[in-house]
Amino acid sequence: MPRTPTFVVILFVGIGVLQAGEGFRELFNGKNLDGWQSSSGKAPAAGWVVDDGALVLKKGGGYIWTKERFGDFILDLEVKTTGNSGIFIRTDKLSDPVQTGIEVQVDNPSANPGKHAFGSFYDLVAPTKNPAKKGEWTRIVITAQDNLLKVAMNGADINQMDLNLWKEAGKNPDGTKNKYKMALKDFKREGHIGFQDHGAAVMYRNIKIKLLKK
Repeated sequence: MPRTPTFVVILFVGIGVLQAGEGFRELFNGKNLDGWQSSSGKAPAAGWVVDDGALVLKKGGGYIWTKERFGDFILDLEVKTTGNSGIFIRTDKLSDPVQTGIEVQVDNPSANPGKHAFGSFYDLVAPTKNPAKKGEWTRIVITAQDNLLKVAMNGADINQMDLNLWKEAGKNPDGTKNKYKMALKDFKREGHIGFQDHGAAVMYRNIKIKLLKK
């Protein structure tokens, strides 16, 4: 009899671990660049390589994009960077990602994060904190569901935004300016996922996605 509660707890934990990965699939298989493309729709540039199971930008890679388009999803990955990069979501036109997609900034961590800091919705919303450590792998989870976008970093919720509040081109709800020529409420709510080449060496691994029902 005394052993029964212990058995039940172990069984429950086991089920929880199994459920944590349900519904996710790989976007990057750790072996090759199948399923990825350049901004021109061709094979990714030679600057993007697979190294020890990670997707690594060395030099001259340009942006790299999924061939598929995604609308509502949870994107789960790890990143390590030496400087500026970015995770683009729901990007409509690969030739114009800055004006047709939303960027979650990737960079070295900052003690005073702003709208251009690691974990920000670039030029839109600053993260509330930055639990990343320079030079280490950082886990990023991005949730996109209709008008709501969220970012978690190393298990902590750090950012969120409601696209419906961005009603004017070039202007944030708090009155500050942004770079967008169209109101974000009018952006397409599906598109490609991609990683930016901004000149810094960066690597991504364990890239997986779970599609969400509307």
